Amino acid sequence: MALAMSVFGCKEKSVQQSAQSQPREQAAVLLTDSVSTLISDSGVTRYRIEAPQWLMFDKTDPPYQEFPEGIYLEQFDMDLSVAASLKADYAYYDETAQRWTLIGNVHAMNRQGEKFETPKMMWDQQTHRVYSDTSIHITRETSIIEGVGFDSNEQMTQYTILNPTGVFPIKDE
Repeated sequence: MALAMSVFGCKEKSVQQSAQSQPREQAAVLLTDSVSTLISDSGVTRYRIEAPQWLMFDKTDPPYQEFPEGIYLEQFDMDLSVAASLKADYAYYDETAQRWTLIGNVHAMNRQGEKFETPKMMWDQQTHRVYSDTSIHITRETSIIEGVGFDSNEQMTQYTILNPTGVFPIKDE
């Protein structure tokens, strides 16, 4: 017990010293661990967000939010079934540009059940576009599409794959 208290005491002290040694313009205003939150719209639960750690920096230029240990998001339909989902190893939100950057094992599923896998994905909330300049792997019900780079609407239902390759079934007639 004494060992555990001394270990936690040392960790707490080093975090406090670290925060005190940083200028206010570089320090996180909020650090939240083990986040699990629901977001509703007009009294209807629409989203669930889970993250091991959520940091907010409001005095930096630009102000941003960071999810250094990853993020998981689910969007619900009216029956509270999961309609779409998104997962990444790291996420960064630029509040001024209103742009998300998702990095590392990015997995997304749209409402049609199509699965998107890429090492990096961007979501620009001002232009309502989702895009990437890295490899993309899309698994559809009847085909697999791969390429380098893509551009899509926010729902990821209308997309263009740059430099595409794929496996498509062909019916013999």
